[in-house]
Amino acid sequence: MAKTIIISNRLPVQLQISNGDISAVPSVGGLATGMKSVHSGGDSLWIGWSGLTDEEIPEELIPKIDSALAEHGSSKVNLTEKEVDGFYYGFSNRTVWPLFHYFLEYSEFELDSWEIYKAVNQKFADAILAKADNEDTIWIHDYQLMLVPQMVRAERPDISIGFFLHIPFPSYEIFRTLPWRREVLQGLLGSDLIGFHTYDYERHFLSSVRRLLGLEVSFNDIYLDDRVIKVDSFPMGIDYKKFSDAAKEHSQRTEDEKSELQKRLDTHKKSAPDAKFFLSIDRLDYTKGIAKRLNAFEYFLKKYPQYKEKVRLIILAVPSRSNVPQYQLLKREVDELVGRINGELSTVSWTPIWYFYRSMPFDNLIDLYTSSDIAWLTPIRDGMNLVAKEYIATRTDKTGVLILSEMAGSANEMNESLLINPNNFEQIADSLFEAINMPEEEQISRNTLLQKRLERYNVEKWANDFMNSLVNQKEKDQTYRSRRLSVDIMNTVMNSYTNAKRRLVFLDYDGTLAGFHNDPQKASPDEELYSLLDEISSQPNTDMYLISGRDKETFTKWFLPKKYNMIVEHGVWISQGGEEFRMLETVKKDWMEKILPVLESFVDRTPGSFIEEKNYSLAWHYRNTDPDFGQKRSVELNTVLTSLIANDDLSVLNGNKVMEIKSSNVNKGRASMRVYTEHEYDFVFAIGDDWTDEFMFQELPEESITVKVGRQKTQARYFVDNTKNVREILKRFADKR
Repeated sequence: MAKTIIISNRLPVQLQISNGDISAVPSVGGLATGMKSVHSGGDSLWIGWSGLTDEEIPEELIPKIDSALAEHGSSKVNLTEKEVDGFYYGFSNRTVWPLFHYFLEYSEFELDSWEIYKAVNQKFADAILAKADNEDTIWIHDYQLMLVPQMVRAERPDISIGFFLHIPFPSYEIFRTLPWRREVLQGLLGSDLIGFHTYDYERHFLSSVRRLLGLEVSFNDIYLDDRVIKVDSFPMGIDYKKFSDAAKEHSQRTEDEKSELQKRLDTHKKSAPDAKFFLSIDRLDYTKGIAKRLNAFEYFLKKYPQYKEKVRLIILAVPSRSNVPQYQLLKREVDELVGRINGELSTVSWTPIWYFYRSMPFDNLIDLYTSSDIAWLTPIRDGMNLVAKEYIATRTDKTGVLILSEMAGSANEMNESLLINPNNFEQIADSLFEAINMPEEEQISRNTLLQKRLERYNVEKWANDFMNSLVNQKEKDQTYRSRRLSVDIMNTVMNSYTNAKRRLVFLDYDGTLAGFHNDPQKASPDEELYSLLDEISSQPNTDMYLISGRDKETFTKWFLPKKYNMIVEHGVWISQGGEEFRMLETVKKDWMEKILPVLESFVDRTPGSFIEEKNYSLAWHYRNTDPDFGQKRSVELNTVLTSLIANDDLSVLNGNKVMEIKSSNVNKGRASMRVYTEHEYDFVFAIGDDWTDEFMFQELPEESITVKVGRQKTQARYFVDNTKNVREILKRFADKR
């Protein structure tokens, strides 16, 4: 039976060793809670690190640990202290975490840490491979394991793999500074589906893939070899019911049932009924903007001094990565800021800031959420920020105001909150003033909308949406209009090829027989290709044509001595049996003087682009340009050319990173049909990769074997994935078996 395998850095259980025995206690938190709907029953397994290093686990307890974890559907990956230090505290949190959160100055690029990161990722991949069958579904989580998808894919090419990044993905300009940027992208592209919290992160990732790997990206699909990888955004929700129900239960407690923290909060509320509580809950992390928030609070009290003794800021800073130097410095900075502000502004009956540096149990979090009038969350950069959603879920009477940084991922879904720039103290102070004075009706109106949205798109729906999308992605091959040229279909084709009385074979060149090159003149044929073409063209009753948009001078140099049949410049010229090229179509070239200056102006404004002047056409190549910029310029050029050539019997062909202007009466379809009518053929085969070949697929007889290289929409009957597959077809033709 197929199962779901979830992989994360940490398991959803905590191991506790006591008196020589071991116990496993389920964790509480975003991911562990969110995956409940996926990690349930006997058809799922969760793989991760137990939290204990090899050095901390007595050898005699290893079987007990495995047994305790198995009871919770979990399996551990063993890590040493050195591996945890280099992989987690090193590369993950001293390189990736600061870089992806735009703290470039904190990023460390240490080769040793990178090597350990790779080795530990391989450990996780090996743990998956040991447990996984081909029918299983793999869901890998977060930045600690970005190399795992490709490591698994290399061994199990047909298995279904999803990856979700829980932190931001930075812009290309930031990401490109990572020395191992290509390796990270290639690791992630082992997935079938890659998920992010927001469209911005998705867009940044796709931009990096285009610019650094040069892969074709269509909307949110990435084309890589024989696969299509989908990239999409799935904003993570919370267990809304858990927080809402806890808040309702909390409101019904008697005085004796209340916690000590709640009693203390109530006492202060009663002593100053008009006072407002600001709540700030974060991990103590430099990305959360805690120090800026403290300075902004001080600025607010100076700008609006009437609120001294009428507001209190409650800060809960949860300890995090306390052995990383930047976190130690941050702890010292926050401690000093709290001490200075309290020292300068406190009165006998009022302390402006209550500061807690510790974790709090769930019940105490509910105490804080339900007692605070305003939640104030100002991360400088945050993947999502679930605290904002938790606060809104606990507001059972729908009062309360959320002030949220626009740099948090959750800001995209929570427009009804007061969105602020965490660096703009003036705006923050005014937003605090607005929150304090917001009418209750407006609070209820805003929070009603927020609660409906959060309740509808909760964490369970997030997980199910991702899994459903992953399942759909694996079935995507069936959505193509053409069919994959499978082994069985190719066997049938070969049977027809072998038994045919006369064969006609059309072979496109660039992107079909040979891969693309930044300089088209350097994409010359290799010895293997010559050998295959020699064999096919020499077979009795076989007419093989190379049909290309290339200029006749290049094909004369490469192929004329071989006496291949050739059609070039999309059908302007033809050479048969080694004769000199002759014109197949009567075309004009006087229009080129008008169009050439236009193309030259685009070359001047598009670094990396160039013009290829052919005998009867002009081609503007932009393969060497920035992908996004080149695409933008191509759209602009297409608009300009369309208006210029409207009455000139010219057309624009949009190929793979090239735009070609030529006479409208010239195309591969007309040329191939001219050849087809010269003899009676009972087997016709045509293969090509771009839009110029679509004319050929359309015009040739319906029973022809037409094949598209790549997975774009096509008029061809079949498709293959890449030039490697084309070579395999040629080998079958050459062997004729």
